[in-house]
Amino acid sequence: MSGDIGYITHFVDGKPWEHGATRQGEVYDPASGQVAALVDFASAADVGAVVGAADRAARAWRDASLAKRSTVLFAFRQLIHERRDELAAAITAEHGKVLSDAAGEVQRGLEVVEFACGIPSAQRGFFSENVSTEVDSYSIRQPLGVVAVITPFNFPAMVPLWFAPIAIACGNAVVLKPSEKDPSASVLLASWFAEAGLPDGVFNVVHGDKEAVDALLTHPQVKAVSFVGSTPIARYVYETGTAHGKRVQALGGAKNHMVVLPDADLDLAADAAVNAGFGSAGERCMAISVVVAVDPVGDELVGKIAQRVAGIRTGDGRRGCDMGPLVTRVHRDKVASYVDAGERAGAKVVVDGRSVQPDADGSGFFLGPTLFDQVTPQMSIYTDEIFGPVLSVVRVGTYDEALALVNGNPYGNGTAIFTNDGGAARRFQHEVEVGMIGVNVPIPVPMAYYSFGGWKASLFGDTHAHGAEGVHFFTRGKVVTSRWLDPRHGGINLGFPTQH
Repeated sequence: MSGDIGYITHFVDGKPWEHGATRQGEVYDPASGQVAALVDFASAADVGAVVGAADRAARAWRDASLAKRSTVLFAFRQLIHERRDELAAAITAEHGKVLSDAAGEVQRGLEVVEFACGIPSAQRGFFSENVSTEVDSYSIRQPLGVVAVITPFNFPAMVPLWFAPIAIACGNAVVLKPSEKDPSASVLLASWFAEAGLPDGVFNVVHGDKEAVDALLTHPQVKAVSFVGSTPIARYVYETGTAHGKRVQALGGAKNHMVVLPDADLDLAADAAVNAGFGSAGERCMAISVVVAVDPVGDELVGKIAQRVAGIRTGDGRRGCDMGPLVTRVHRDKVASYVDAGERAGAKVVVDGRSVQPDADGSGFFLGPTLFDQVTPQMSIYTDEIFGPVLSVVRVGTYDEALALVNGNPYGNGTAIFTNDGGAARRFQHEVEVGMIGVNVPIPVPMAYYSFGGWKASLFGDTHAHGAEGVHFFTRGKVVTSRWLDPRHGGINLGFPTQH
């Protein structure tokens, strides 16, 4: 371990935590394999103190006007825009993704902040006059109070930004528990929220492991939980949180298929398969991990993909490489074990990433892009979410076989179809049992004003992230029915009316 390492602690009530910790975790630089920092792990008692601070802040913040909330979010948006390079560098240093990919992550998170800036429009209710004689009815949506956001390592800035800005815009206070593997981005966001004028305690960051997560899931003052991670943990979060009376949206894992029909532009499809399969070293819940080649395109498509994979430069994300390391050595070894298993099961290893020679110093957590052909649905490289740079090609004879393969998978996060046949694309988007669909778009992540989320084992709960569904999740509705006597009042004020 290097003697020159950093220290990361919680961010609570508008400032870094001052009470220390009895336990800490190590944060690695994945490109070098060296420990870069120590991060405090919160105890259940620490989490209770943080939630208490958030609860006190929520009581005042809920009464802040929509205009005030929007003003803070506009200032926060400007700070991210001005300092995006700093945030991207923090992501690359701890996650390992290349800088251009980290910058793209920041941009997609920024789009959700911009959506949240429009909360005065997004949180409007409805009004009906004279539902009965001189009786009016109208609906309003109000904040929940304290909400917890538990996020994964693969998008340390974007995923927190899917939830926190909208929760805050709706009048809630947030406790964010980021991944302990790459926690610095969340602390930067917290400090920028404070600089933007957000009152102390409205956005807090608490680091830790399962102890901190369980404390959030069971704390009576936490009213809702947003989670992104693997399906087994998403199920646990959903079941534990709802058992304690909380509203929960838990986004789980994926096995995303890209169907390539015989009439598709195979150069476009090959580019898309490589970009979507190996970007961020495959550590994306929306990564394409299965290419479904519909006869007779298999041989030509595999050849084109292999040709492109051969040119990918793997190494330190700060050196202009195409693909960086995986996040930890344990995860790298787990992904490599799937490559071993696929080979043993009889899949054809077209490109083998196990022997990659990365452009990096030290012994980082590298595995090169790996391409399998002749994969069958019984193999573990098909059934399991590998979450690494492993792309499997499954060959089928017809469109109907491709559709059955996708719909038979337990996951339903994202899928794509590549074709020049508009009728086939329209049929696919209608028939496929998946939450997010791309037509000649390999990673169909919706824009911020739509909502992100899958079906089946990719989502526990019934509400997707950001967009209109995000506003709905972080608020609860009231309907008011009122009758008033005809008012009589007076007074003169010729000044221009203002917001308060």
